[in-house]
Amino acid sequence: MLEPNTVAQLKETLRASINNHEIAGANLMVIKNSQEVFYHDDGLADIETGRPIARDSIFRLYSMTKPVTATSIMMLLEQGEIDLFDPVSKFIPSFRNQMVVKEGELVQASREVTIHDLLNMTSGLLYDGPDLAGQHSYALFQELDSRLFSVNPMTTMEFASRLGQGPLSFDPGTSWQYGTSADVLGAIVEAVSGMSYGEFLKKKLFDPLDMHDTGFGLPEEKSARLAKTYQDDGTGGLKLYSGNHLGINHQMDRTPAFESGGAGLASTIDDAAKFTTMLMNQGSLNGVQLLKPRTVEFLTSASLTTNQQKEFANWHSLCGHSYGNQMRFMTDPAKAGFIGSTGEYGWDGWLGAYFTNSPQEELTILFMVQKKDAGTMSITRKLRNIIFSSLE
Repeated sequence: MLEPNTVAQLKETLRASINNHEIAGANLMVIKNSQEVFYHDDGLADIETGRPIARDSIFRLYSMTKPVTATSIMMLLEQGEIDLFDPVSKFIPSFRNQMVVKEGELVQASREVTIHDLLNMTSGLLYDGPDLAGQHSYALFQELDSRLFSVNPMTTMEFASRLGQGPLSFDPGTSWQYGTSADVLGAIVEAVSGMSYGEFLKKKLFDPLDMHDTGFGLPEEKSARLAKTYQDDGTGGLKLYSGNHLGINHQMDRTPAFESGGAGLASTIDDAAKFTTMLMNQGSLNGVQLLKPRTVEFLTSASLTTNQQKEFANWHSLCGHSYGNQMRFMTDPAKAGFIGSTGEYGWDGWLGAYFTNSPQEELTILFMVQKKDAGTMSITRKLRNIIFSSLE
């Protein structure tokens, strides 16, 4: 268990964030040596009705989906079904003969995008941006959202195929840019496995780990547990956010045609803890071996080249870090801007869902919140600073 003073500090700090209307509510978990040593929830999952955050509250993970997607690729890798240097066009033909934006002009890409590029965000695929590649992605997301509830919604594979028809922002492997790579990885899993991406994850990952509250859509009986999302109201308070973003149905009340490998999952803090603990346990949990230790070692290692790292270093809140396999990795704790350990890894989501695993400390921190444009928030760093500073 954590020291009583540490527990009090965590509770007081989280309560202050809620009182200051930074967030509506959240839950927090600390795991040490594969054992839960702290859990706490505070605040509201629904301000309008007064429903509190609870241990079984369901949160939209958004980009915290990405490490799950990287794990699914490792499963295929371990079984010999893919090679990371396979061109994406082997599975999604539209990625053949792609063009790249150079000085405002379109020229032939120097080589094809590979699975390895997708894992490391070195593919040249963007979410949006001022160049032709970013404009193509932005327009595609606009169409994806517009068709979300139509009779012809865009599927996982259609989205990936349409991405491949557009240009890349840079030659594959020459730079780094956060973008849509994980959504293409989900489509590759579909092509290789012959299953929908959601079916693959349920059969190969969620069911074996007893993650029964995790998926791309919620059945009706679970909808009341979904936390509402809030945003700043411009006057120091919070107001409800209910828009659809990145092709994700915000209400999560149906199984989507587009099962986003980059943003689509919803989960609970307990389910997320099963996933993170499996990684900390070298691929196993409760006697179930999902990945072999050497595969987990590869998955949880930074892999950017010097040139790629230069571009990643522009992410100012991730100084002292590198990247690989859809996750951040702390490489220099002295430069990180918050207390942590070399080799620590994890990721966060657009609405604030967050995890970090520190193998050196045998420590996991999970924080679940639903706040528009949150990512890793000030409150997230405050809480983890309290936890890391309390370690012997």
